[in-house]
Amino acid sequence: MSIPDPNAMWTLGLLMGVALAVGGLGRLLHLPKVTTYLLAGVALGPSVLGWVPRAHIEQLEPLTQLAMALVLFHLGCHFPMARLRRILSRVLRLSIGELVATFVLVTVGVWLLGQRWDGALLLGAMALATAPATTILVLKEMESEGPLTEYTHALVAINNLVSIVLFELLLAAIFFLDDKSGASIAVEMADLVRVFAGSLALGLLGGLLASFCYPLIAENRRLVLVVALVAALLGACEMLHLPYLLTFLAMGAMVANTTYHGRQMNSEMDRITGLLSVLFFVIHGAALHLPALVEAGMIGLGYIVLRMLGKYLGIFFAPQPARPDPAVRRWLGTMLVSQAGAAIALSAIAVDRYGLAGDTLGTKLQTIILGTVVVFEIVGPLLIRAAVIRSGEVPLAQAVPHGEFDLADQLRTVWNRLLLALGRNPWEDRQTADLTINELVRKRVNVVSQSATFDEVIDIIEHSRDSTYPVVGGSGELIGVIRYRELSNVLFDPSLGALVRAADVTTPPGATLFSDESASRACTLFAHTRDDCIPVVSRDEPRQLLGIVRRRDVLRLLIRGRLGDTPGA
Repeated sequence: MSIPDPNAMWTLGLLMGVALAVGGLGRLLHLPKVTTYLLAGVALGPSVLGWVPRAHIEQLEPLTQLAMALVLFHLGCHFPMARLRRILSRVLRLSIGELVATFVLVTVGVWLLGQRWDGALLLGAMALATAPATTILVLKEMESEGPLTEYTHALVAINNLVSIVLFELLLAAIFFLDDKSGASIAVEMADLVRVFAGSLALGLLGGLLASFCYPLIAENRRLVLVVALVAALLGACEMLHLPYLLTFLAMGAMVANTTYHGRQMNSEMDRITGLLSVLFFVIHGAALHLPALVEAGMIGLGYIVLRMLGKYLGIFFAPQPARPDPAVRRWLGTMLVSQAGAAIALSAIAVDRYGLAGDTLGTKLQTIILGTVVVFEIVGPLLIRAAVIRSGEVPLAQAVPHGEFDLADQLRTVWNRLLLALGRNPWEDRQTADLTINELVRKRVNVVSQSATFDEVIDIIEHSRDSTYPVVGGSGELIGVIRYRELSNVLFDPSLGALVRAADVTTPPGATLFSDESASRACTLFAHTRDDCIPVVSRDEPRQLLGIVRRRDVLRLLIRGRLGDTPGA
């Protein structure tokens, strides 16, 4: 057993730190966090800067496998039998259309581009696979819900299972026809059945153990139970050479059908899945081999284009359910573009099998897959994000970036806390005096006209750190406010942007201030409201908006002691 390089811990810290930094940047750039993590890994990996050695990537691989196992388990938990029957009745025709179109287009296309017939068949089978971790975690990040999201969960599972089974069947048939294997086709099929039956049995057993033991374990130890079971099954799959994709899908499905604690179990796992997912994508990005994209050549380019066309056209022209959803027909194919783990694993099998036969085709197929995965893993999350936003299946908070973080305020807070820790009061030399609202009011604020379109409201939200926006009439009078917290969980449908007006989402202001009132009045009002701003209006009728008072400004004065003992503070 090799001793891990002690510098691998530095690599781990570097990857996590950079991922944390670029995650916030990605939100500002309207990118899924998955994409920013992947790009960060690519930049740090051997293909670009080389700060992450390939040996360290291999040492950290068990963490990525654990993350993938947890994601697959989470996916399996989406399919209790009643829901599975309902979904399958709706997606079966869509799935067949997408699988057939992708397989035929890729197989025939790459063969016409010069790929050997057996390699073309295997590439067609690998093209069916969809990256479960990338797809599911982007959907989770976007908090999407609706038929498009539901169908995607089902098709991700179906695509990977069909891809693995079809690949193994084709590989066995090709070797039998070419007489490259010493075993008969019956032996090959028996071995294939053994592998999948063993994988399925392990998953079902693990799911039963999880369902039985979970309620018996103390609440603060349940996460240990779930991770222990997942890690043990992952190790068993490695030792027995079984595909763990089917194992953890089966485990999740068994839990969904044998316990009432499935949702709670997933919530427990979310505490560790988030961390492991970040590691998965930055490590996965570092492992992407950019030169392989060039080495894949025209066949690689053809594989990318044909696979994407197959996914899209297969769904678009497939027979639709009895009650067709236009958003599903238009966007579902683009949700299935991401490709990584399953296809890479199948290409590694091809390398081993063809290597035993003294043929280099397996290596060529692996080069094509490793090269094209670079494109699919970067483009795929972008397409998923666009699809769920355009279909109206995500809440406003995920569709529209809105930052409440103020760098200057945070730096000031940290500095003041440091001074207090050193025994110095940063406000001791400042005089206190009675202040009026007029001395606190901010007059340059984001104001919304009641006739503004919803698109214009969204633009203001996106470029503001406030969460409460005064709405005014044509003469500048205060009509009410729009509260971000009341919109943030509402599903965002871009098609309604020009139809909905600001007045449609305006609510009463709740509280207002006059400019000549005492600042302590603002403190009292903020103690009884969740709003981050209170409008300041004139005493004349109708009330003209003069500006706003922000909660953080009042809080800062309160900390300094300028407001004294304020009732209700």
